[in-house]
Amino acid sequence: MLNNKNNLPLLLGIAVAFGIALGSFFNFENGVSNYFVSNQTDSKLGKLLQFIEQDYVDEVNTDALLDDVIKGIVDKLDPHSVYFPKEDFLASHENMQGNFEGIGVQFFMNNDSLVVTKVIKGGPSEKAGVLAGDRILLANKDTLYNKNLQSRDIVKILKGPADTKVDLEIFRRQTQEILHIPIVRNKVDILSVEVAYMLTDSLGYLKLDRFAMTSYDEFKHNLGDLQQQGAKNLVLDLRQNGGGFIHVANAIIDEFLKEGKLIVFTENNKGRIEESFATAKGSFQEGNVYVLIDEGSASASEILAGALQDNDKGVIVGRRSFGKGLVQQERDLGDGSAVRLTIARYFTPTGRSIQKPYNLDDNYSYSLDHQNRILSGELLSKDSIKVVDSLKYTTPKGKVVYGGGGIIPDVFVAIDTTAYLENFYFNSLNNFTFEYADKHRKKMEALSFEDFNASFDANDEVLKEYLKYIKLDKPVPAEKKKLVKHYLKALVARQAYDEVAFYKINQKQDKMIEKVLELEKQ
Repeated sequence: MLNNKNNLPLLLGIAVAFGIALGSFFNFENGVSNYFVSNQTDSKLGKLLQFIEQDYVDEVNTDALLDDVIKGIVDKLDPHSVYFPKEDFLASHENMQGNFEGIGVQFFMNNDSLVVTKVIKGGPSEKAGVLAGDRILLANKDTLYNKNLQSRDIVKILKGPADTKVDLEIFRRQTQEILHIPIVRNKVDILSVEVAYMLTDSLGYLKLDRFAMTSYDEFKHNLGDLQQQGAKNLVLDLRQNGGGFIHVANAIIDEFLKEGKLIVFTENNKGRIEESFATAKGSFQEGNVYVLIDEGSASASEILAGALQDNDKGVIVGRRSFGKGLVQQERDLGDGSAVRLTIARYFTPTGRSIQKPYNLDDNYSYSLDHQNRILSGELLSKDSIKVVDSLKYTTPKGKVVYGGGGIIPDVFVAIDTTAYLENFYFNSLNNFTFEYADKHRKKMEALSFEDFNASFDANDEVLKEYLKYIKLDKPVPAEKKKLVKHYLKALVARQAYDEVAFYKINQKQDKMIEKVLELEKQ
């Protein structure tokens, strides 16, 4: 490997991609600690790298070599221990801290132009007057259009330390103006609560997409708002929530359980057990809660679902969760890189480990779990979920639950194959709905969401325009037309209004929400 330095970027790229893919399934303790110690192995590795650097016949990047060595070591551990090179650790760390430093916009590339799709509330761009639909042409005189830039390239240009300035040149389509807008970068919140709104007069809905440092405060604030609006019961949507900090999950669980109830316990390699119990502070101890999970709900999401299920609180709705029962802790490696190392296993209150089986020598097979679930039919039928009788547990009220691989829901909802469109449709839908909303932005700004929801595309003109836009050479079945029209409406609402508007429309095609509403009536 050493005599082919051209392979190094490829190997490093593979390592980064694998690390980022696994990063969404971590459940780790708070804090980053420095764990460097001087030992014989450290000295041996240092001598080897020094020898290569000084005397090796070809020029090589020893930093990249070291990254490969560390990654190779970590890859021999469990599937959830992971190494972050320094260029990737910062992004991961920011995501879990709940904020980053930058200008505060969401964007995407449309016809090789950088278009602002959302201005983050309270961020520097909002204060400077940037609007959704603005095209950012230049940033500090760097051209951002017609350059085939990737999102990562643009992020590097727009992000930067707080109190630094970036001068933007912006084209505003609504007024056909080119504007010069200076922005002073600052901290920008990365929200964990994607949406929170009322499904019915008494049923609130809250979607949490991770358990970051700020997630409990966000959750508590939004839960309080829903209660003020009349929420007696709650839908907590944890679908595709890959986890986060265990202490944040515990704080959120505490809102639902009565004082003294066991939330979770962990056990490390020395047999030390740490237990977490609910306190008297819970503000939703009486209300019923429906927790939505799926095959992408992992770690902290499973701690929450398992804690409520084992304490006979609420109803778990959906499909079997991911199956991650390992706790990670970050270790700072001294140069900006870090490793997240598994330090313990966690167990639900009945004593269940929900970690699915893995082989230390075969992480690849572990990554095929989702594909295997599809092939086995598990996503379509609860009867296809394999359970192990020896891992059967009983809750205080006599409900049977199983360990050994994820949380099995109380109420199963199959994946909705009828709600899926081919990637071709989806890619085209995103571009089309942006362009449609951008063209009609002034008109829709004057229209309330209620009026939009009641009247959008009543004559199918937008649907016809879209079908013409994608230039299909074959007829579209009636059922697919109906689904395309649904997504057109939802995605235009997201562009013209906000995430709540998108979810309110999209829930009409959401089988889990339908099931919850059915259970509420019962």
